Amino acid sequence: MAKKKHHPPHEEHEGEPWLLPYSDLMTLLLALFIALFAISQTDQTKVNQLAQAFTAAFNMGGPSFFNQGGPNASMMRQVMSDEDKGNDAYFQENKQLEDIKKELDEYIEQNKLEDELSTELADDGLMIRIKEKALYPSGSAELVGDAQKIGPVVASLLGTIPQRVVISGHTDNVPINTPQYPSNWELSSFRAMNFMKYLLSLNPNLQPGRFSAIGYSEYRPIADNSQEQGRAQNRRVEILIARNYQFDPYAEERKARAAAKS
Repeated sequence: MAKKKHHPPHEEHEGEPWLLPYSDLMTLLLALFIALFAISQTDQTKVNQLAQAFTAAFNMGGPSFFNQGGPNASMMRQVMSDEDKGNDAYFQENKQLEDIKKELDEYIEQNKLEDELSTELADDGLMIRIKEKALYPSGSAELVGDAQKIGPVVASLLGTIPQRVVISGHTDNVPINTPQYPSNWELSSFRAMNFMKYLLSLNPNLQPGRFSAIGYSEYRPIADNSQEQGRAQNRRVEILIARNYQFDPYAEERKARAAAKS
């Protein structure tokens, strides 16, 4: 009788399971390098490469977040469109804000409101600054005085533009403690809110979603609180027409690189 040959038992290679996570890691690293490259040299081709890499890495068969038809497709196209324009959108918006400032400055001069109302075009937008005495009695948030001269003009101008509007109330550092306003926080907040509501009531075309009101109390002074003249300047309401676009110093360089590649 022939002897059966004994074969050694098959040995499992315990090291094989590492291949799957290793391949996943390589895919993620590839996606990371493409992302870094796209950030440094942004154009539509690289954005598409970035989308494809992340789709391959993370998409499990369903619709990908990065697909052109995904929920952020329109936002991505808008960003690329704004970049293609370079600083054109910034200059157009800046011209618009300059025109509004000019119109307000003319109104201030014609109505002799220089001691109550001023404007300033800054990096974050157009600031309209109204002193306390033009809107409120001392220690109160009830609108009086020249509010009827200022409010309708401001409300009319704000109805012609799409920007966000932030209305802020400010006080001096003299404490207040009344049943209605226990501190300068309440006083400044109510002043901002009441003036915002007043503007919205004057122009039904104003969209409330564009507006916000905030009180800064005494903590953002623009003058020295140790003197009455400075305290009078600090008691104010500010209306900021916030810019939608900021100047990009690298926009022209990117446009030149894109033109050279095309």
